[in-house]
Amino acid sequence: MSTLPVQPAHTLQDTGAELRWLVEGLWGDQAVGIVGGEPKLGKSFLALDLAISVASGTACLGRFNPARTGRVLLYPAEDALPIVRQRLEGICLARGLDLRLLDLQVITAPTLRLDLPLDQQRLLETVDLLRPILLVLDPFVRLHRVNENDSGEVASILAYLRELQRRFELAVAVVHHAKKGAAHERAGQALRGSSEFHAWGDSLLYLRRTRDQLSLTIEHRAAPSKSGIELALNVDADAVALQVVESSAATAPASSPSIAERVERALTQASAPLPIAALRKSCRMRTSSLTHALWQLIRDGRVVKSADGYQLAPHA
Repeated sequence: MSTLPVQPAHTLQDTGAELRWLVEGLWGDQAVGIVGGEPKLGKSFLALDLAISVASGTACLGRFNPARTGRVLLYPAEDALPIVRQRLEGICLARGLDLRLLDLQVITAPTLRLDLPLDQQRLLETVDLLRPILLVLDPFVRLHRVNENDSGEVASILAYLRELQRRFELAVAVVHHAKKGAAHERAGQALRGSSEFHAWGDSLLYLRRTRDQLSLTIEHRAAPSKSGIELALNVDADAVALQVVESSAATAPASSPSIAERVERALTQASAPLPIAALRKSCRMRTSSLTHALWQLIRDGRVVKSADGYQLAPHA
């Protein structure tokens, strides 16, 4: 029987205190995560914009500069390939780029089921052959036939993608839909299906429309979040691309999370119910502040208490 590799903690590679970026402020280097939002808001446009940014070295959304550039591998599971090419060429035209010069590879298989071992192996071997620094999968709903509300089934697929990320040191961006009636929920908690999606992601881009205004929320596991970044889909003949709308609201710094948000975040990242002592340590707050926040969250139906501790309510 072979043992697992082990080394002393003080010899682990030190990457520094700050998060390393693939696209500065937008997506972490070798991060897995979600590009989310309700239907017809431009999630696929945003994912393609991210892909072109990494492949070309030009700013994503006209603002976020890539820290690394390299090969991108894309699987558009929903749109016809001519439409994908048209969108890519439109974004390139808006940036003054030639799509033919970009190292942007597209998987053209009619189906890819990440709940099937054979398809998992095919994707793994493709990544091993091409060695992209970014893998974009769009959308998650077309990549499986599992129950998205079943945390075990979802976690199995997400664990496979995390294995790809670690084995090949690449970033993985998965396009995923929001659930119905989630317009006022926090970005990660508005994603459809199991809370595993939010817990899994290192970086999250979430699109939301309020009246006629499209906005972007950015969440990171290891960096401050930003919200209320206004976007617009600019169309100039065949040049079509999302752009940040420059305004005071778009450039204002994100506010600090509330005590209740800190508690919810800690419970989201936990794999089991947390006793109050463990939750206090994770949130780094006084017992009085924590108990008051828990009382509010339980009252609002967002958190439940059991004999083992506190956890997010199943519908939260």
